Amino acid sequence: MVNKILFMKISIKKISFLCLCSLLSLSVFGQEEGDSRTGEAGASELLINPWAQSSGMSGANTASVRGLESVFLNVAGLTGVNGTELVFSHASWFADISINAFGFAQKIGDTGVMALSVMSLDFGDIERTTFENPDGGIGTFSPQFMNIALSYAKKFTYSMSAGVTVKMISESAAELSANGLALDAGVHYQTGDNGEAKFGITLKNIGPRMSFEGDGDDLTLTGPNGSDMTVEIRSAAFELPSLLNIGASYDFLFHNSDGEQTFRVTCSETFVSNSFSKDQFLTGLEFAWKEMVALRGGYSYESGIFEDYDAGRSTVFKGLSAGLSLELPISDETIFGFDYSYRPADPLQSVHTFGARIIL
Repeated sequence: MVNKILFMKISIKKISFLCLCSLLSLSVFGQEEGDSRTGEAGASELLINPWAQSSGMSGANTASVRGLESVFLNVAGLTGVNGTELVFSHASWFADISINAFGFAQKIGDTGVMALSVMSLDFGDIERTTFENPDGGIGTFSPQFMNIALSYAKKFTYSMSAGVTVKMISESAAELSANGLALDAGVHYQTGDNGEAKFGITLKNIGPRMSFEGDGDDLTLTGPNGSDMTVEIRSAAFELPSLLNIGASYDFLFHNSDGEQTFRVTCSETFVSNSFSKDQFLTGLEFAWKEMVALRGGYSYESGIFEDYDAGRSTVFKGLSAGLSLELPISDETIFGFDYSYRPADPLQSVHTFGARIIL
């Protein structure tokens, strides 16, 4: 029993390390030494952007994001949904871990939009180990991480929109599990004849502390007289990785002689203040032709980004990102879209994200 509990503690440390340090959006960055709170927050999967469009711009489009992907960056952008939108996404993450996401958004009335989105992480099978069996051979377990988000956004005027998201967080590893709630809130403002200038502010991952519970918290010890006694070990509660995004963007629109828009170039900037990490400055650029073909790129800057990973850089991502989108009209009321993004990483493998959209 002791070995079982020791294994459980080791396993949870394995999962926490994977989530915080290598696979879960290593956009969690360390502060200057002495001021760092990195590692004190949990549920770091909340920092993962599972969507292909916005990740191709390094998440710089806090102000310009529209449609269902807004549930991650700025929920107020959901008001860009004019009917029904479905999005599927798959990302090949580090260490053979995959991330799958699905979202559904529906316009309600003239000014409201509701959305439901789900993100899950597939870790595959992890070898069980104990002190007596450090090489395994005693079976495997499969951690399960899932977030379910319910969002609502409303357009108050032509210029102003706001929205809120409630997220249910579930994490489990063998006999231990943790559950929690988090809240996102966002505001979107646009101005100009065609809404060219946009501004966005969002507060993310606000909620109570979480902690792991389960049979793995019981430790059986053998006393001096040979009798066994069970001791309950309570895991320390951890905070959620709250952050504040402030973004701005501008659309440069180009028209042909008939007044039809042919090209759009969008420049986006976002500042990210994270309670448990370094600040980020995100820059994104998107080029679109007739809103059918789009090419985009982004850069995420943080202190130390130019250093080698083993020399002080606190994220495996190199800062750059790129992506593309294609939209194909299937009928007068239906559009099918394909999205892709690429984020180079070192020393771990680069991340590829694929997405598909149906707009009705």
